[in-house]
Amino acid sequence: MAYTRKDVSTLTRTEKRRFVNALLEIKRRGEYDEFVRTHIEYYVSDGENGLRTAHMAPSFLPWHRRFLLDLEEALRRVDPSVTVPYWDWTKDRSAKSAPWTADLLGGTGRRSDHRVTTGPFAHAGGNWTIKVNVTDTEYLTRDLGRAADPLGLPTKSDLEWALDDPKYDTSPYDSTVRKGFRNKLEGWGAGRGSVSWRNHNRVHRWVGGAMVGGASVNDPVFWLHHAFIDLQWSRWQARHRGARYLPAEPPGRGSAQRGRIVARHEKLPPWDVTPDELEDVGRIYRYA
Repeated sequence: MAYTRKDVSTLTRTEKRRFVNALLEIKRRGEYDEFVRTHIEYYVSDGENGLRTAHMAPSFLPWHRRFLLDLEEALRRVDPSVTVPYWDWTKDRSAKSAPWTADLLGGTGRRSDHRVTTGPFAHAGGNWTIKVNVTDTEYLTRDLGRAADPLGLPTKSDLEWALDDPKYDTSPYDSTVRKGFRNKLEGWGAGRGSVSWRNHNRVHRWVGGAMVGGASVNDPVFWLHHAFIDLQWSRWQARHRGARYLPAEPPGRGSAQRGRIVARHEKLPPWDVTPDELEDVGRIYRYA
């Protein structure tokens, strides 16, 4: 029977406590840090050679769908009642709203060093030491809204701009494409700085701190953000009936993308699963 992922703003006190406790437990066991390592390993950009699966590629959505499922399975081994909630950042837009409460994720970092000092993931509590990172910082950092250089979260119209595109992705299937649902949602835009960050990417920048870069999994909000991104894929599919993951076939000989992206029926590393098999997960979970 399919389970339900809920809007984080609707969680009961008990649901919040169980979700937090399950996260803390897999962190204590060392399982959580493996998720951080995996994301760092597969965070490959356009400018690098080799296969891209997690970002700047068509498989951005199925890769993170499988990644979310792995995390959710780990949480549910601790507490079968737990599912990953989603953060609707078009609705909950303040640094004081869900999920930034003391009983869930805690708030922004302090001004001096962006260190998070509230909530269950504050370093002082002793339960959330950063062990896998691109820096030497042992504590979780955030800079919600970027106080020194303010940045706004994406709006409903920003999301609609992506959802309205009837094509999943377009050649050359990287961060430079200007058409296609995948990159409009992932958010690699033209220009430099804040104007180039759309939807998914802009949210990472708005949270700031640990959420910027390949080690962004160190902030538990990563999962709530990506659950909402995953929901958008489901909404896009419902809006554009019959639209499928692209490319359907691997790029041909001579293509600069040959061997660098995953086609619909190819295996999606590091799993033995294809994008095709991840297009319909209605038997596993649904969204409230």
